[in-house]
Amino acid sequence: MARIVGSIMSTHVPSIAGAMSRHAEGEPYWKPFFDGYEPVRAWLDEVRPDVAVVVHNDHGLNFFLDKMPTFAVGCAPQYLHADEGWGIPEVEPFPGDPQLSWHLVESLIGEEFDLTTCQEMLVDHAVTNPMQLCWPDPDDRAAIRIVPVTVNTVMFPYPSARRCYALGEAIGRAITSYDAEEDLKVVLMGTGGLSHQLEGRRAGFINKEFDLRFLESLTEEPAWATQYSGEDLVRLTGSQGVELLMWLTARAALLGGARKVTSNYHIPISNTAAGTVVLEPAA
Repeated sequence: MARIVGSIMSTHVPSIAGAMSRHAEGEPYWKPFFDGYEPVRAWLDEVRPDVAVVVHNDHGLNFFLDKMPTFAVGCAPQYLHADEGWGIPEVEPFPGDPQLSWHLVESLIGEEFDLTTCQEMLVDHAVTNPMQLCWPDPDDRAAIRIVPVTVNTVMFPYPSARRCYALGEAIGRAITSYDAEEDLKVVLMGTGGLSHQLEGRRAGFINKEFDLRFLESLTEEPAWATQYSGEDLVRLTGSQGVELLMWLTARAALLGGARKVTSNYHIPISNTAAGTVVLEPAA
């Protein structure tokens, strides 16, 4: 049997990896951000998940403008980190869970989600940074199997917030229906966000008011953001702020009420509103 122990939502800004490699976590610029992960790690030490289903967006390692699936699921036995051009130190491979991946694929297609299935998949900072933030010790990371789920937030048109919420619910149903040989504990991870724009006339755009309302909604009113179209989200959060769709997907997978374990919001990091949230299923 498999059960979901919670959802972690985390920023994945590339410069985070540089700060970790320089051991800059205690510097004034970075400390308020990195301090937010201490309670996350304490929670993980308690719940000790076996698998992380990581909902993220690909930044060109696997998909580019010539081919951009709306949703993709990794079904590989391991996932390699490749050079993205950011100068980020490469980390060790992440072990996969092909059996759970294929169960997820079959279940989601059974619910009429059209997927790209990837028996080989590279991972970038959208996966590696949150994994390093949550499990700084390489040995601890090596003990966590991952199932990457990729959502297009790079090339318009994006999937709607409503569709991503439905995807998350379907992922939750798939996990809880998985007849595992072991008692499998699964954590959802939604990476990216919050409001930010890296280019154009609005470069540096941050919408703190919207971010805080969105963070509040994850526990109080989880479907709140589904009222907004893709164009609305770009206007409200910036062209990269639409990455909050991954947070929404990971939240929906809890399938009902949620209790907030911890949260942190900090601005700015590399012109980005940064944060993390941990939610547990409501009793």
